[in-house]
Amino acid sequence: MRLDLPPAPSYYLASSPAGLELERPALEGEIETDIAVVGGGLAGCSAALHLAKSGFKVALLEANAVGYGASGRSGGQTIFGLAAGQKSLVSQVGREDAKRLFEMSVEALDLNQSLIREYGIECDYRPNHVQVATKPRHVAELSEWFEELREEYRYESVSLLDRNELQAHVKSERYLGGLLDTRSGHLHPLKFTRGVARAAESAGAVIFERTRALRYQEEGVGAIVHTPEGRVRCRHLVLCANAYVGPLAPALSRRILGVGTYIIATRPLEPGLARSLLPSDAAIADLNWILDYLRLSADQRILFGGRVSYSALQPRHLAESMRRRMVGVFPETSGVEVQYAWGGYLDITMSRAPDFGRLSPNVFYLQGFSGHGMSLTVLAGKLVAEAVAGTAERFDVFARLPHRDFPGGPLLRRPSLVLAMLYYRLKDLL
Repeated sequence: MRLDLPPAPSYYLASSPAGLELERPALEGEIETDIAVVGGGLAGCSAALHLAKSGFKVALLEANAVGYGASGRSGGQTIFGLAAGQKSLVSQVGREDAKRLFEMSVEALDLNQSLIREYGIECDYRPNHVQVATKPRHVAELSEWFEELREEYRYESVSLLDRNELQAHVKSERYLGGLLDTRSGHLHPLKFTRGVARAAESAGAVIFERTRALRYQEEGVGAIVHTPEGRVRCRHLVLCANAYVGPLAPALSRRILGVGTYIIATRPLEPGLARSLLPSDAAIADLNWILDYLRLSADQRILFGGRVSYSALQPRHLAESMRRRMVGVFPETSGVEVQYAWGGYLDITMSRAPDFGRLSPNVFYLQGFSGHGMSLTVLAGKLVAEAVAGTAERFDVFARLPHRDFPGGPLLRRPSLVLAMLYYRLKDLL
């Protein structure tokens, strides 16, 4: 069965072996399981994998298809750190816990690599990521960040690049310097997500697609999850729906906001042109609040992402406006055809820190990755599996991060955020 998707699917869907095809049945009738996981993105698939490896009987419910949401549409950049930034984390939970959060973000990179090797996941992984400066104050910020990483966090995988040294990774007059991390990298996010899902199934988890969790009710020491054609009785419930959680858990949906972000993919470039623009095949992201990010695909396309829509409305003439941004970075691509343009929602929190926790002793949740989800989601799934199994120390470091509802209620919180973001858009121009 095929999904009802927009007329222009993503490059990731078009280049995945299964394409648009659904691989798994919908749930019909009632089942019993130890753990029910809601959400077939990376967080949910990783939770299912690590819970099943721990000996639990696991059922995962996905409303569409595995990887349908942000996990299968993202920029595919696997990077260390949290979107909130270390200084913000220190102010929220103190220096020691902030260090532990940083160390776990680095562990997340290693976990991705471990799963790729262990399960033979073909996802076009490439090493190297460079944060780039577009204005002089960014150069100063990168220098300060580099010193902090080396001195405070003992992180040795980064190198500070001046404008000339940066040319070995990205040849553009737009960028003034960069911070190279050889431990971070990039991959095909949909192939990776589907690979983690298959790993979960190999460990014993059962995955149902086209199975939306409509509501749940706690009963005794467990819960019952209701779907359109069935229900799941479970001892523990793990909610990983992120930007799509909606009415399933209103207390969670008030603390996150789905923000639209967009990507284009060009036609495959001539090898000489591709390597002249991105010589080391690194992923690139600038330091603006409304940032641009780019990389090469395995078949030598430029994947160029950026723009965000806090209004939830897709920008008009998306492909052309994104193409202009790309040409602003690489004038050599002015005549290159754009073959794919797509978007999706990432879930952000007020603080940009991830939001992990419990709604009750047996109901866990993972959300709010705020654009840093390609590796942190996978570790989050492992941490919630540890917590369900009774070892919650590492999970609880994240759970101690404070979170607030977005202001304005259901009708006004998005318009108020649009107004607030004007400040950051103006800041990017200065």
